[in-house]
Amino acid sequence: MSPLSQDPHDRHYMHCLPFGAQLIGAAHAQPHTRFRFWAPSCQTVQIVFENVGDTPPLDMTASGNGWFEAQAPCGPGTLYRYCIDGRQRVPDPASRFQPQGVHGPSEVLDPRAYAWQHAHWQGRPWEETVLYELHVGALGGYQGVMKRLPALAALGVTAVELMPLNDYPGERGWGYDVVLPYAPHAAYGSPDELKALVDTAHGLGLQMFIDVVYNHFGPDGNWLGLYAKPFFRQDVKTPWGEALDFERFEVRDFYCDNALYWLTEYRFDGLRIDAAHAIGNTNWLRELADHVKARVEPGRQVHLVLENEHNEANLLESHFSAQWNDDAHHCFHVLLTGESEGYYRAFSDSPITQLARVLGEGFAYQGDPSPVHAGQPRGEPSAHLPPTAFVAFLQNHDQIGNRALGDRLRALADDDALRAATAMLLLSPQIPLIFMEEEYGSTQPFQFFTAFTGTLADAVREGRRREFKAFSAFNDDASRARIPDPNDLQTFVNSSPPADAPLDGERLEWMHFYKSALCVRAHLLMPRLRHARALGATVLADDAANGLAALVARWRLDDGETLTIALNLGRDGVRLDPHPEGMVIFETPGRARDYADNGVLPESACIAWLTGDVPAYSSEHDARVVHREEPHA
Repeated sequence: MSPLSQDPHDRHYMHCLPFGAQLIGAAHAQPHTRFRFWAPSCQTVQIVFENVGDTPPLDMTASGNGWFEAQAPCGPGTLYRYCIDGRQRVPDPASRFQPQGVHGPSEVLDPRAYAWQHAHWQGRPWEETVLYELHVGALGGYQGVMKRLPALAALGVTAVELMPLNDYPGERGWGYDVVLPYAPHAAYGSPDELKALVDTAHGLGLQMFIDVVYNHFGPDGNWLGLYAKPFFRQDVKTPWGEALDFERFEVRDFYCDNALYWLTEYRFDGLRIDAAHAIGNTNWLRELADHVKARVEPGRQVHLVLENEHNEANLLESHFSAQWNDDAHHCFHVLLTGESEGYYRAFSDSPITQLARVLGEGFAYQGDPSPVHAGQPRGEPSAHLPPTAFVAFLQNHDQIGNRALGDRLRALADDDALRAATAMLLLSPQIPLIFMEEEYGSTQPFQFFTAFTGTLADAVREGRRREFKAFSAFNDDASRARIPDPNDLQTFVNSSPPADAPLDGERLEWMHFYKSALCVRAHLLMPRLRHARALGATVLADDAANGLAALVARWRLDDGETLTIALNLGRDGVRLDPHPEGMVIFETPGRARDYADNGVLPESACIAWLTGDVPAYSSEHDARVVHREEPHA
């Protein structure tokens, strides 16, 4: 794939913010900075400079509708805060950097100081995406992640997704307690080091994604309620406090510009929008997508991905590239572990049939009543969407870290069954996502960690333990005391993979398995996925009480060939009738050979093959056809 060309001399990028601190004027002149601040709940605002000699505070001019403006003869490196109504000093809500943390001063930056080495990079088509989610802090900051990029590219990963970088309180945390959405977290490195990470990834052919939080602010370090009360809705409460008011254009613009900032100034290739359902405004989500498409420079391939509990298929028809498909994860997890508590209860009744619907139609819940949503309908019909509209995964930060002990899937499931499910994940036309170290068969936990102090630390620790009170394994004080304290440094250490773990033994075996499957995906499937369509999935065996769970799923690829994948996650073999015809492209090692001799797919096995004709699949072994309609031409 050859990226589109670009002026090789244009190696510096800046997103001109309509608020915050923005450098102005020619590069050779004395630097000046324009400051713009929305504080509709205040009467006066001053800029207080903290490292510019004896410079007195600078009065800002009210310019209407709650805006205050000023211009000062200062440049990069200047530390400043806003003083509101002569009393409280606060950081800039659009701060580009907080070198001393969220409670310290903001810093004026020159975004164009970094010279991009791969300014020609234009991204990759969405169907080529294989996502790898990681936590920057757990891997040693930007420098630590950069060292891992060559191995990820060699594995077959094509996109790295960073958990949130937006500044949050404390040295460590997951990043979802964001309070300053424009400032990358200082503990991970400098802004230029982040740009170098993105730049290096592009040089290796890797896309870079960032997880952004637009649905709430964290509990510590957010001052907006003091000087900009209209930023919030007084009539709507959320688990994190008052809801953000996306009916106000100031709020809409603040986050639209944030998206463009990460995509243009830092050259990220895509955003994963956390908990989009909690934003509560689908019109704004469409506006955001339209805004990005209109403002990103021509030729770049930029992708927007949702996390959306509501399964709103309409948002995936034209505005967003894909959605994280929790339904897929929950089906796989129940099949692999037998767990049925919490939200897994909605997938405990015939999970293999629900997985067949996921593979054949996208969502398992498409307007069906959900037992974990008080029997209310959840989701919209999704069978008309391409399989690439869904990001599938067996593990991610939520599904590991939100467990009480942060258990990895390999600590809960049989290895052979896990390999079979992994083969389906990596070879299905849905977009696969791998969580860091998963490719090595890791059993190291990934736990919920923070660095709060005082009463907030106590509240987070006790709240975390209360969350699991309804689970059978944690229904008494003694068992809940085993749940790690999120604020204990050791919890973070326990969740941080070693940088120098030897690649041998089981780690090497698992890595080769992932690499082999991704090699097949890259060479035989990726070139044919742009217009791929699901042809449905057939349940071969569904009898959970007797350990039977198997299916066959089919997809028509761009060139008219059919990809078929048979998966058996049960404890007994099932017949494939007829047995696979065409070219077998992958099978789980040591598990799937019997099909050629006796037409049986063994337990804990997966096999994938390509054929030019669409087979009319059926089975007399408890078969239920979930979806067999041919797609419209």
